[in-house]
Amino acid sequence: MAILTTRRAELAAQSEVVELIPALRAFARTFCQKPEEADDLVQETLTKALANLDKFEPGTRLKSWLFTIMRNTFCTRFKKSSRETIGLPEGVASRLTSEASQEWTVQAEEVRRALNRLPEHHREMLVLIVMLGERYEDAAEICGCAVGTVKSRLSRARQQLRRELGETGTDSPIG
Repeated sequence: MAILTTRRAELAAQSEVVELIPALRAFARTFCQKPEEADDLVQETLTKALANLDKFEPGTRLKSWLFTIMRNTFCTRFKKSSRETIGLPEGVASRLTSEASQEWTVQAEEVRRALNRLPEHHREMLVLIVMLGERYEDAAEICGCAVGTVKSRLSRARQQLRRELGETGTDSPIG
């Protein structure tokens, strides 16, 4: 009977993991500028999560657990890649693209570039809380810091993003 109950819980967790794939993709975009790199990060995260699903503690938030795995996976990848040189020299790839012609696409690109200029820990807070709707407590757990740190990073991120976008007034809130 216990084996059957455990198997049901595992199947339920697997189903919930599948439901969280869109959120994982959105979170991966904070780390990876190229969609294919973000998809690779999501795939690696899912592979690790499913292989270690028995280590997930029922009663805790699966989304936070998955985001933590993704964040750690990205950090490990980043450390490894800093020791490797692959592909085109830095800066060449950005010159191979053409600028968008639609106004909204141009504005979205300006926001994306401004986000990418933010320090990673600020960008991460904006995405987690503003774009993905995570609670401060969950963001703190995902990032391994205090709730107060989350709030101050988010505040600084919002201020810096406004400056990057040339919005100096406080009447245009972000998030």
